[in-house]
Amino acid sequence: MDYFIIALLTFTAIYFHWWLYVRFKRWGDRDLALSMAGDDAAKKTYMLERLAQAQRHKIKGAALQAWLEQAASDYPQA
Repeated sequence: MDYFIIALLTFTAIYFHWWLYVRFKRWGDRDLALSMAGDDAAKKTYMLERLAQAQRHKIKGAALQAWLEQAASDYPQA
């Protein structure tokens, strides 16, 4: 019974750390996209849409930053 409790707690801790890692990664990606939008509310919406598109295409890491920078430069200016 002791081994079962240890195994359960170990699995729970690993899962929790993985969940935190994924959550922090998502927050970081969202903050990156919003930082490129500045104070323009329409551009913030546009950048969040581009972030969702990049996530569908499974763009990650440094490629994501370059992709979002390109999307920000393609934003139609008023």
